[in-house]
Amino acid sequence: MTTRAAPNRRRKGVGYFLRRVLHLLARPVRAARGQGTVAINCYRGYGSDRELFLIGRVFRQPGYHRTRRRGTLWRDLRAVVWRLLRYGMSDAVLTVRFAGREQEVTTDRDGYFRVHMRLDGRPGEGLWHPMEIALRRPEVADAQATGEIFIPPPTARTLVISDMDDTVVHTGVANKLMMVWRLFFVGAHSRVAFPGVAALYRALHDGPGGSEVNPMLYVSRGPWSIYEVMTDFFRRHHIPIGPVLFLREWGLTFQRPLPPRVRDHKITLIRHMMDIYDEMPVVLIGDSGQHDAELYASVVKEFPGRVRAVYIRNVSRGNRRSTAIGALARTIEAGGSTLILAADSGVMARHAAEIGLIREEALPAILKAVARERSDETPA
Repeated sequence: MTTRAAPNRRRKGVGYFLRRVLHLLARPVRAARGQGTVAINCYRGYGSDRELFLIGRVFRQPGYHRTRRRGTLWRDLRAVVWRLLRYGMSDAVLTVRFAGREQEVTTDRDGYFRVHMRLDGRPGEGLWHPMEIALRRPEVADAQATGEIFIPPPTARTLVISDMDDTVVHTGVANKLMMVWRLFFVGAHSRVAFPGVAALYRALHDGPGGSEVNPMLYVSRGPWSIYEVMTDFFRRHHIPIGPVLFLREWGLTFQRPLPPRVRDHKITLIRHMMDIYDEMPVVLIGDSGQHDAELYASVVKEFPGRVRAVYIRNVSRGNRRSTAIGALARTIEAGGSTLILAADSGVMARHAAEIGLIREEALPAILKAVARERSDETPA
């Protein structure tokens, strides 16, 4: 009997993944080391030809100096310690410039700022557009950054809003200890995407015409501190990159080592996304482990006729949750949409092809990816 050799990634130990996570977590500090005692982080924003939205954060940080000691691991450890020592700067005033427009924004008590700017039209060709951000008060030399705004082309036809945790990537939301382990101690390469999810999302991004470039917006319950890890995860798994908005700031610092309990703002965020793309039909994707089905049912009721489909990945054990979601499916159908409780990405893809969300020609590749990646998950 021939035994299949495990892929190389399975032979890499915990130490390898810890080093990768350290390198990713150290990235913002390395990038900001020229900014002195104040650093500005910008997260990817999104918009239409009418308005845009971007979130960023201003940090107060200790002076970062290059070390003569050799070794990437040492430099990354040092940078992560610097990152833990940083803290959000409240009441900082920034000047934002985009496509000839200028706006002033102020940070909140945790150092976050939000840019919501009206536009008179598309700012130019291309999908990603630069936004220049500079600190105005307090006055600090070279405290500036460049953000990126995704604005879909006129060919875009459908807005896709997807949950991340246990919808795209295994995090074990129902098991808090497992979630923390996966978020912080497992590298982006090994944070397993659900089988076929990358192929399905590429098909949704391309649309039925194959070149629509539909906007893909992602929402996560994780902390903003894993932003770099998730960006790397998207790149490694070839998932269409789009703005990822986290619902909370866990505040993982030496002063606040445990995540605080905060109110869930997911419904507010989804409303805002739909308002910016007010003419576009919407596809909502989530999982059965939390309250995505209930939340999406509320969205269907609030925006009648706007939601093309609701896809819920079934990650629950037992029949009780499935029965509850079945009742919600009838409510969603009455609101003019359809809820599909799916065991895998193939079920979602078949329905998406039936109603014209993806090309029929894309379906075989998605089903093949589901089978292949499910096989890769099975121990040899």
